[in-house]
Amino acid sequence: MDLKLEIVVLPVSDVDRAKEFYTRLGFREDIDFAGPDGFRVVQFTPPGSTASITIGSGITDATPGSAQGVHLVVDDIDAARAKLVARGIEVSEVFHDADGAFHHAGDRNRIAGPDPERKSYASFLSFEDPDGNGFVLQEVTSRMPGRISHVVYDSREQLTAALRDASDAHGRYEAELGHEDPDWPTWYADHMARAAGLDN
Repeated sequence: MDLKLEIVVLPVSDVDRAKEFYTRLGFREDIDFAGPDGFRVVQFTPPGSTASITIGSGITDATPGSAQGVHLVVDDIDAARAKLVARGIEVSEVFHDADGAFHHAGDRNRIAGPDPERKSYASFLSFEDPDGNGFVLQEVTSRMPGRISHVVYDSREQLTAALRDASDAHGRYEAELGHEDPDWPTWYADHMARAAGLDN
C-alpha cells in the first residue's frame, strides 16, 4: 500500500497576506475555495513538487506560525537563495551543521557556508512566512537509493539538459561498442534514472 504525502497544512492568521507570500515564492495556486462562515481553503504546490501546502481559515486549530521545519529540496542552494532574494524573500545565509549531517533545531551547531565537501543533503538555508511558519531549503544533488520513485523536472530546460547529458553519454557508449545500440531507449532510461538517484 502506497502512502504518499499529499498536503502540509500551515496555520496562518491572514490568508490574503500568506497567499501573496506563497505566490511571490513562485508556488502554483491550485485552488482558492471560500465557503460559509469564513471557511476558506487555498492550496499551493511548490515547483517540481508532488506534495502541496494548504492555508486558509477554519481548516486547523494550530497556532499561526507554529509549523516549523518544513523542508523544500533544491539542487543548487546558492542559485535558489539568489532567486528568493530577488523575489523579496528574507532568507538566512547558507549553512551546514557542525556534525555534518541533518541540522539541529534553531541556530545550534550552525556553521556559515555550504557543506565543505558539498555533500548531498548537507547544505541548508532557512526562511519564514509572514506568520513565522519556518521553512528550510536543503540541497540534494544525488538521492539515496530508493528515496524516490519517479523524476520530476522543474522546467523544459532541466529535461532538455538531462536528455543532452544522456545523449552525450550514449554516444560514448556506442563508440565503445563500435556499432549503433538498437536498445537505446532502455539505455537512456537507465542512465537518466541513475543520474536522478533511482536504484532501479
